[in-house]
Amino acid sequence: MSPVRRCSRTACGRPAVATLTYVYADSTAVLGPLATYAEPHCYDLCTEHSERLTAPRGWEVVRLALDTRQPGPSGDDLEALADAVREAARGGGSRTEHGTSAAPAPGPMGSGGPETDPMEVARRGHLRVLRSPE
Repeated sequence: MSPVRRCSRTACGRPAVATLTYVYADSTAVLGPLATYAEPHCYDLCTEHSERLTAPRGWEVVRLALDTRQPGPSGDDLEALADAVREAARGGGSRTEHGTSAAPAPGPMGSGGPETDPMEVARRGHLRVLRSPE
């Protein structure tokens, strides 16, 4: 999961929900849903700052529909996690998306070279199932 982007306004630490882009050629400010990636010439704004946005005199503000709900994990994320847990419970090796066994991730360097992490039970893609510390 990616880190939460914050509002670009100075001294505001609230989570960003919208992205502001200026179209200088048209004297237009476009406020839309939070962009997938942070862009250098765009500004991420929180709910309060996006609602209070005003543009310079003579400029038009275009407000696109915003979805202010917090996104949760996708169905694919949850399914991959459930599959990894099932695989670990069966005691089998982890499987890749193509059904072949995945090599365990190298752990800390020991006297005999790379070792597997003793807390890691199974791995699927970027997900790891860890043994309970108890």
